[in-house]
Amino acid sequence: MSPAIFQLIVLAAIAIFLILKLKSVLGTREGYEDDFVPVERPSPRTVETFEVIEGGPDHDIIDHVTEGSDAAVALAQMKRVEPAFNVGAFLQGSKAAYEMILMAFERGDLSSIRRFLAPEVLEAFESAVADRQRQGLTVEADFLGLRELVLTDATFDERTREAEVTVRFGGELISVARDANGQVVEGDPKTPRKQRDSWTFARVMGNPDPNWQLVATGG
Repeated sequence: MSPAIFQLIVLAAIAIFLILKLKSVLGTREGYEDDFVPVERPSPRTVETFEVIEGGPDHDIIDHVTEGSDAAVALAQMKRVEPAFNVGAFLQGSKAAYEMILMAFERGDLSSIRRFLAPEVLEAFESAVADRQRQGLTVEADFLGLRELVLTDATFDERTREAEVTVRFGGELISVARDANGQVVEGDPKTPRKQRDSWTFARVMGNPDPNWQLVATGG
């Protein structure tokens, strides 16, 4: 082999060695690669703000009476004197009071409801119960449920802080009056009776005693 050919072989070997060495260090780039795009720094999260509108309509009131009516004004005055007062809760309480008072009257046992009755209402109830007893009548009653519950009026005396709320109740019950011999003289043990009453409850707002009294009844 001539010295020139040998020298070419040596140079070729060195070139191949250098190419392999570079590939092992740098790697290879195959196909199209996107240009480098810097990642944007995320912007701080925007905190949404909501405008609070004060003095808006009180739905605890206008859900039960017409906005701007005398009753609505009276209920708002009650709430200013006693912020814990809630019209919806009052109506639920009146519903329970109606059933309790009505059933006590029907059955002629007023002992459990005396403190919930104003003196004149208690007197009227006692008179009616005594009249039934004089006739030898006993009453069997069963409350079936309430079909109507409507706040119809409200008044408030700012001077005395006395509040009055009138509620119309429409209920169904079975009520039977029997004579001393057990014979039915009024009502039907199998037929429900519809009854509608308009009751007015009163209380001094701000008073520690949370109980309302029944001060007037009507049909």
